[in-house]
Amino acid sequence: MAAMVTGSFCLFFLSLILSTTASTAETGGFSVELIHRDSPKSPFYNPLEIPSQRVANALRRSITRTNHFLSSKTTDTPRSNIIPNSGEYLMNISLGTPPFPILAIADTGSDLVWTQCMPCSECYKQEAPLYNPKSSSTYKTIPCSSRQCEELQGTSCSGEESKSESTCVYSVAYGDQSFSNGDLVSDTLTLASTSGRPVALPQTTFGCGHDNDGTFNEKGSGIVGLGGGDVSLISQMGESIGGKFSYCLVPLTATPGSSSKINFGSHGIVSGVGAVSTPLVKKTPDTFYFLTLEGISVDGDRIDFLGSSSGASEGNIIIDSGTTLTLLPSDFYSKLEESVSSKINATQVESPVSGLKLCYSIAKGDIGVPELTVHFKGADVKLKPLNTFVQVSEQVMCFTFIGIDNNGISIYGNLAQMNFLVGYDSQKQTVSFKPTDCTKA
Repeated sequence: MAAMVTGSFCLFFLSLILSTTASTAETGGFSVELIHRDSPKSPFYNPLEIPSQRVANALRRSITRTNHFLSSKTTDTPRSNIIPNSGEYLMNISLGTPPFPILAIADTGSDLVWTQCMPCSECYKQEAPLYNPKSSSTYKTIPCSSRQCEELQGTSCSGEESKSESTCVYSVAYGDQSFSNGDLVSDTLTLASTSGRPVALPQTTFGCGHDNDGTFNEKGSGIVGLGGGDVSLISQMGESIGGKFSYCLVPLTATPGSSSKINFGSHGIVSGVGAVSTPLVKKTPDTFYFLTLEGISVDGDRIDFLGSSSGASEGNIIIDSGTTLTLLPSDFYSKLEESVSSKINATQVESPVSGLKLCYSIAKGDIGVPELTVHFKGADVKLKPLNTFVQVSEQVMCFTFIGIDNNGISIYGNLAQMNFLVGYDSQKQTVSFKPTDCTKA
């Protein structure tokens, strides 16, 4: 869903070159390349920016993420927790027969897959051609009486026909007031694996958007929902991937051109030396992946999450590959910040990015970052300095954890996940972590 800080979104640019010959999904598994929005392979790449500028800009884009997660708790309107224009990752897929290429935001913080669709008199401007249902031999509308229509919030029936005869229409709104309205339909969705063998997913449910607007960028044409809800792409792949997927996010400091990967099926299994697992907790909304955080240690000094007003209750934090920073309740964060700062012998400075609190000058070299261990239920995850501090200017490094309102939603962000193979298993209801050099994975 799902930014840096409180809001980089679970958004991936899956570099997929799709051919017109597609194979069916196999339980044997496959992998797809992930490209960050600031990668040279991304259409958003700005060659004039230095790495620290890209980081700072991503942090600024994501600061407002917290407010959007907060707003989702106080409304009954179907609402996804992303700022579409600020997505950190994009995804190329193909829809229809023959395959028609789509560039969309990939979001682990929402479920519905949708694209701008002809006819589209109320669409935002996009550079690429619109998807045309009439050009696909496998396109179908979905009846209002269908299971898919009933499972998705914000749907209704078109026209004056009976429920069994009318088609399903959807309406989805996002935290920044962006929206999409249109027909709920099905068609073949095609992915290209890193093995070179395209994978076709017949009868995939998605939204054919005829009325869409907001902060979407003209280089994109929709959203790919990767959340835990019934209509997400992950859930629809279901048995074909055995409920398993994983990703490995390369560090921001990796060599330009290095790309992350997302793995499905048997390729998505995380096991072996160093792998640890924690339970996935079923909560509402089922879109989000909830874990239980029990505490964090700083150079061995443990701070229990019980000290927070939120407490170490089951499912007290969301893991989100699209949110950049890790967000924690302010009272717990204050204790963490105090412990971290007490172990660093360097000059503390003002942050050049609004919202970050703990920053240091690196003019004199290494600041001596302490080792942080995140204690999830049943799984201790030891972080490296690249997970806990990020360079936001030529002379300043800042802590990648921030405090939020104690009533807010805690989020385990993607900086903390870099150089880990992170696996999701909906059958075993677990999330696993394994230290990995993601540039070689």
